[in-house]
Amino acid sequence: MAIKKTITVDGIEVPFKASAAVPRLYRLKFRRDIYRDFSELQSNVQAEYEESSALDIESLEVFENIAYIMAKHADPENVPDNPDDWLERFNTFSIYEMLPQLIELWGLNVETQAESKKNIAKLTAR
Repeated sequence: MAIKKTITVDGIEVPFKASAAVPRLYRLKFRRDIYRDFSELQSNVQAEYEESSALDIESLEVFENIAYIMAKHADPENVPDNPDDWLERFNTFSIYEMLPQLIELWGLNVETQAESKKNIAKLTAR
């Protein structure tokens, strides 16, 4: 079951979607593991808050790519096939405003998947 959330980005309402397809879409598009990237991104953002230093370019790119895949998944007809073209729609794209909301969306999706597995296990245990 997919989870959708609309987030305001630079004054524009943008739908985002998390589902079991997101890791595959991310891997196919960027040749990277979203679980590893999301974990490293969260660690880097936390370290940045504690040290008051700027995030590295790779962390910003990973954030943009994750946001892009979740937006493309939610609205494939209106999100371009290239993340650079999608980012061109915005004047500002704040990691600090959006990341907590994307983490929440991703967490709700993972929670839903875990609950589904528990229900399947109960049904097959009989």
